[in-house]
Parts: sequence; structure tokens; C-alpha cells
Amino acid sequence: MKTALSTACLIIITAALSCVGAAGAEERQMIVTGPAPFEKPLVKTPLVQMAILLDTSGSMSGLIDQARAELWAIVNEFIFAKRNGVAPEVQVALYEYGKNTVPSKDGYVRLIVPLTTDLDKISEELFALKTNGGSEYCGWVIKEAAKALQWSSEPDDLKVIFIAGNEPFTQGPVDYRQACKAAVSKGIIVNTIHCGSDAEGVNGKWKDGALLADGRYMVINHNRRVVHIAAPQDKLIAELGARLNETYLAYGSSGRAFHERQSAQDRNAASVSAEAALQRAVAKASQNYRNEGWDLLDAVQNAGVKLEDLKEEELPEEMRKMNDQEKKAFIEAKAKQRAELQKKIQSLNEQRKKYVAAEMKKRQKDGKTLGSAAISAVREQAQKRNFNFESPKKPPQKPAEK
Repeated sequence: MKTALSTACLIIITAALSCVGAAGAEERQMIVTGPAPFEKPLVKTPLVQMAILLDTSGSMSGLIDQARAELWAIVNEFIFAKRNGVAPEVQVALYEYGKNTVPSKDGYVRLIVPLTTDLDKISEELFALKTNGGSEYCGWVIKEAAKALQWSSEPDDLKVIFIAGNEPFTQGPVDYRQACKAAVSKGIIVNTIHCGSDAEGVNGKWKDGALLADGRYMVINHNRRVVHIAAPQDKLIAELGARLNETYLAYGSSGRAFHERQSAQDRNAASVSAEAALQRAVAKASQNYRNEGWDLLDAVQNAGVKLEDLKEEELPEEMRKMNDQEKKAFIEAKAKQRAELQKKIQSLNEQRKKYVAAEMKKRQKDGKTLGSAAISAVREQAQKRNFNFESPKKPPQKPAEK
């Protein structure tokens, strides 16, 4: 058991109450997370699946902090991604390993959340994580993630594991070479992120693991705090994000609890950094943030829920005395309001990204973080799977008045 510097592993990305099943891209049924799942007609939807394998032993608190702060930025990389004109569904899974409170018979490996679109659940679990000394078995956790998660069988879907740490990649009874080869045989890319020097990472076989599974080997400073560069768009994005929150309509017996969980994750993001709060607001303005299980607007639009089928006590309080026509009009107005807010936030974020990129060039770099490393890798790997990244279309300009 190691009590010195511990390995930390993390994969990216998008945590559900139930496992999101693998399906072919030809006809994939949308899986809904939350307290009350509903079926939706089969649709063609490409998948982006990312597993976070996080070492929670010893001195990896800095890496966990980076994961908490940069989850939303990683997911946001796919806001404007498309394949054959169709936006992907982004799913994220979360593992922890290397903690001695996890049974040794399980390799000190625990699946926290299976592949899911429930990003609030992922965030909630990241903020609940604690570190503790243990043995870090990279080969074991990679093998478990590749075997246990329900990965897509569609070759063009993006399936990635991000694993980060600072202990030798060779630890444990499972041979990392076999684990990596088993993953890539399923079309799963394994990206390795070493927390330390390049030489140590190479000697510890982190680079070798990535090469075996078609992944990228990266080095980061896991103790670096995520930097927030204030931009002119920040204030308005925050204001629009607050207004966006007002469009959520909790319904059903568990709706209120899930609505509070959303608010709790807003507070968690804000507690980490201004950057995390802003990136979360941007994520909530995208198709990747879905709450069909408790938000009535998402349920009606995306999951086929019919207002007339809901009992009065299942409805949001402000809708309980409405007739069917009034309910429909209310939902349509909320949908229009949400769509307009999301479009404005996305447009402002594109302006902000350009401003921040220019500012970053002027500043001294202290090394990559988990998020910056993951984003650079996942975009390149998505493009190899025929995903295109498009900027949002600018709204038409009004002609100048004479």
C-alpha cells in the first residue's frame, strides 16, 4: 500500500441513475436519466462516450479539484460538434481507484456512475470524493472500465478513457498492456495523463499505455489552479444563466429534489472558481445538458411526455390550475424563452473564447491542466471519427437606419 504520492486517474467526460446502454448509430433509443424515465422514438444520434477514472489516493486532491472545475469546459467542447449534420449525445462515466476504503478484492476500484447524460450527477459525485492512501492499479481500472461500461458498438462513435496519475503505470496484478489492448480492440481510446515530469511518465510506462491503445500521452501540473481570465462577456453570460435557471419546471414526485440538486451544483461550481461557474452556465445552454427525468420542458420536448397524462399533483405548482390549452401555451412560451437565452449565451461564449485565447498568448504558461490536456486530445480524436466542429451562426444584422 502506498502512502506517498499517489496516482491519479481521470477520464473525461457528461452520471446517471441508471446505465446508458450501448446502441448502434443506425437506430439508437434515447435513454433518459432522472426519477421517471420515458421512452422516445428511435433516432439517429452519434455518441461521444468518455469515462473518468479518478485515483482518489493520497495526494491527488489537486487533480480532483481540476476535474471539478473543468468538467463543464470539457463537455462544452462538443456544443457545436456534428457528424453528418447531427449533434452527438455526450455521455460521461466516473470511476475512482486507489483508495484503501475500497475492497482489495475489487482492486481498490469502484464504479461511481455508469455512462450517462446526467451531468449534474457527475458533478455531484466529483464534489463528494475524498482522498485516502491506497494502491493504484491502472491496468485493473482500465480493464474494468472497458469491460463493465456499456460502450457503443458503432465504429464511428467516439469512445475514450482518460487516465491520469503519477505512480508507475505498471502497478497491480492486471497487466496494463493486456488491459490497453483489450480496450482498443473495442474501439476505446486510452489517453494517459501523467502528473509529473515527462521523463518520469515515460519511465513509468504512461506513454507506452497510450501508444498501445491509440491514445495520446500527456503531462500536466495537477496542482495548478484553474485560471479564470475575466472577459467582457462574463457578466452578461452570468445574468443570462440566472434567467435560464428560471425556465426549469420541476415535476413528478422527485422533481423538487432534482431541481435542488441542480441548484447545489450551481453553488459547487461557483465555489471552485468563476471559470467553473461560467463554463457550467455555457453547458446548460447546450443540447448536452438534459433533464428529461425531472424538468417538464425537457420531458415534453425530448421524451414524449404528454401534459394531459400528468396528474395535477405531478405538475409544477404554477400549472396546476391551468386548463389544457393554457398548459400548452405556457410550455411553448417557456421553450421559446429557453431557446432564445441559450442562443444568446452560446453566441457570447464564442466571443469570449476568442478574447480568452488572445489573452492566454500574452501570459506565462505554468503547464497544462487536466481540462486543457483532455480538450486538445478529444477534439483531435473526434475529428478522426468524422465529427466536425462548427461555430454558431451569427444572427442576421439589422440594416443601419439612414
